[in-house]
Amino acid sequence: MKLNTLAPAPGSRKNKKRVGRGHGSGLGKTSGRGHKGARSRSGYSMAPGFEGGQMPLHRRLPKRGFTNVFKTVFDIISLSQLDTFESGAVVDKAALLEAGLVKGDKPVKVLANGRITKSITVDVDKVSKGAAELIAAAGGTVKE
Repeated sequence: MKLNTLAPAPGSRKNKKRVGRGHGSGLGKTSGRGHKGARSRSGYSMAPGFEGGQMPLHRRLPKRGFTNVFKTVFDIISLSQLDTFESGAVVDKAALLEAGLVKGDKPVKVLANGRITKSITVDVDKVSKGAAELIAAAGGTVKE
């Protein structure tokens, strides 16, 4: 192989469309834009979602309910994740951040998913009732 023999793969390079170069080219006179109308003129831009007068998709689909912008979204922690901490440890947001279980931008809530066998102190924003009972049954305490 030499530099003078290098070539792109066949079919990978395509000549650009040259418009307005005579009617023999198939793109002469109106340059493939047709006669009159919006698309034939310069400066034309279609509104987003416009479907040529057909009812646009975003208006055909049903709209239901609403999104509460004030909703509190929690980082969820399960009891099985808390079981990875050593017995007697204080599990707060800082400890969870260090362990890589939460990102730190949302409040933390503990849910009763899985089992916990170690007695730990849990100090987070919110703990579900079932999770609090299971932590207490394992000998731990909950601070909210």
